[in-house]
Amino acid sequence: MPLPIRRSLLPLLLLAALCTAQTPDPVRLRQIQERMQSFVSDRSISGVVTLVAHRGKVVSLDAAGLADIEQGKPMRTDTIVQVMSQTKSFTGVAAMMLVEEGKLDLKRPVQDYLPEFKGQLVEEKRPDGSISTRPPEHPITVWQVMNHSSGFAFLPSSGPYQKINYTLHASLADAVGAYAREHLINEPGRKYLYSNMGIATLGRIVEVVSGQEYTQFVKSRILDPLGMEDTFFFPPQAKKPRIAMIYQHDGGQLALSRERAQGGDASRYREGAKYPGPELGLYSTAPDLFRFYQMLANGGSSGGRRYLSRQSLTAMTQDFTPDHSGYGLAFSLSNGPASLLNLLSPGTFGHGGAFGTGGWVDPKSELVLIFLAQMNDGSADRARNAFWQIAESAVQ
Repeated sequence: MPLPIRRSLLPLLLLAALCTAQTPDPVRLRQIQERMQSFVSDRSISGVVTLVAHRGKVVSLDAAGLADIEQGKPMRTDTIVQVMSQTKSFTGVAAMMLVEEGKLDLKRPVQDYLPEFKGQLVEEKRPDGSISTRPPEHPITVWQVMNHSSGFAFLPSSGPYQKINYTLHASLADAVGAYAREHLINEPGRKYLYSNMGIATLGRIVEVVSGQEYTQFVKSRILDPLGMEDTFFFPPQAKKPRIAMIYQHDGGQLALSRERAQGGDASRYREGAKYPGPELGLYSTAPDLFRFYQMLANGGSSGGRRYLSRQSLTAMTQDFTPDHSGYGLAFSLSNGPASLLNLLSPGTFGHGGAFGTGGWVDPKSELVLIFLAQMNDGSADRARNAFWQIAESAVQ
């Protein structure tokens, strides 16, 4: 073959080799199911669903264990779980949609949208143990409630809304109205402090600015257009048989969490609940969550529809915390080299949930990773880390 032809083929051969090298190894991906089953077998977790997508295509979707031990129901790939704090990212996306419409300004004080926040005070402890209060140097802003630097505590330390994440007994408006009367425990913008009150406040802002109930805005602007038919805040009757129960370890055995779990006893399916929980309210499935995270991986678009601009995603995935805690605007970030200890690429973003769920986008490896356990004691972390490690190493 003449030399010029060989030269012309070289770029094509290199491209073909590159594409082959970046295709996930199916043998390695099959190890995910084997490893997850081992965590089920040693009773570390009750069950789990895992999903790996590469360049927009699902390359691994598996389930192991039981969704309901007492009833003997297996965990299935379409089992519905409570994703808890993953909901925060949906609330963040909803807020950014309003920012893009010019209806919400991230730098403006929360009190401009929710007047009940005017006059909020910062609480300080004196050396003698007594408490004093003072006005903050500046009122909390929208972006500060999005990245947990507002000065809010996690939840009220006392009063009727201390257990709101468990009882779900009040409306979002009533709960956030009470949060407005809570003292801040840090100066706004000074420190990262993970706060469910802050994200709940963001959800209330979405309601007021959009003129729609929070749940309806999320449904009409995110869930329905993405085709997330198994994602909701309050379980419809027809979906209840597919919902997994919540477990934890008691005396070395797996036991139902019941009222010890946020959201209450899973077997009651939030009966009578009023609070939607912008910080923890969603139920979903692995295939549904893939639609959401792949939209993010696509730069904010899916199916020919744009949900967010790339500029919004760039903003949401920057670490705005004053102490570089690895949190953006409603997304948890893997920015530093420590993420590599679990083989995640720096720049990976997403969110976890209290029961061992999580969804992440790794732009460098072009992966979407979804892990759904239902454990209320942190015992799913080992299985999640193993999932990350196998999935990431499959992209050679």
